[in-house]
Amino acid sequence: MKKLNLLFLVAGLLALASCTPYEKVLYLQNTEGIDTSRVVELYDSRIQPKDMLAITVSSLVPEVAELFNMPEAYLVDNDGNINFPTLGRIKVGGLTTSEAETLLMDKLGDNFTTPPIVNVRMDNFEITVLGEVSRPNTYTVTNGKVSIFEAVAMAGDLTVYGKRDAVKLVRENADGTKQIIPIDLNDASLIYSPHYYLQQNDLLYVEPNRVKARGADFGTQTSLVFSVTSTAISLLHLFINLLR
Repeated sequence: MKKLNLLFLVAGLLALASCTPYEKVLYLQNTEGIDTSRVVELYDSRIQPKDMLAITVSSLVPEVAELFNMPEAYLVDNDGNINFPTLGRIKVGGLTTSEAETLLMDKLGDNFTTPPIVNVRMDNFEITVLGEVSRPNTYTVTNGKVSIFEAVAMAGDLTVYGKRDAVKLVRENADGTKQIIPIDLNDASLIYSPHYYLQQNDLLYVEPNRVKARGADFGTQTSLVFSVTSTAISLLHLFINLLR
């Protein structure tokens, strides 16, 4: 009976230790201080080196348009250029897909009697979410635009052990430089942050809280203690039975 009571006591202490303050769980706090009338420019992803672009050209003369349609995607080189049929090397790095469409339509104009229609789409827009989320993984973004909260939702939300005020955004810029940007999901002003929308190949890492870190260490040590204790009790029982 004493052993059972001890187990209940330990379980109760662990439950108390795992409790996370209510304020640490809520997203987008202090919304009363947010200026909802503020106008923010609509976000568009920009083309970067190593992006794969699917480009299709359409016109009233399909035979001419077909000359500019390749079955493979176009790889953007380290200088931000693609090698386009008949036009040669064209710099698209730093442009949005709509800006790249306008650029290609202008350059292709001399090859068509009527202006062609150009569609540019990113084929390799991926983000990675790791750490204390339900489904850590690399996810493909089909519409070229994803916010931090959308990425979190794709990964099944943070676990109860995830630190919502200690998320790290790891980003590689077009010039090859890398950044580690702290993100606080509790702060409502995040919606106006320049990092609110993710870029292709961004990585989000959610840190575990202290309870999870202690629990991992506690679990390893506890398993060892229970194993040793169980073995000792078995040997003790065997020794007592031999003395009877």
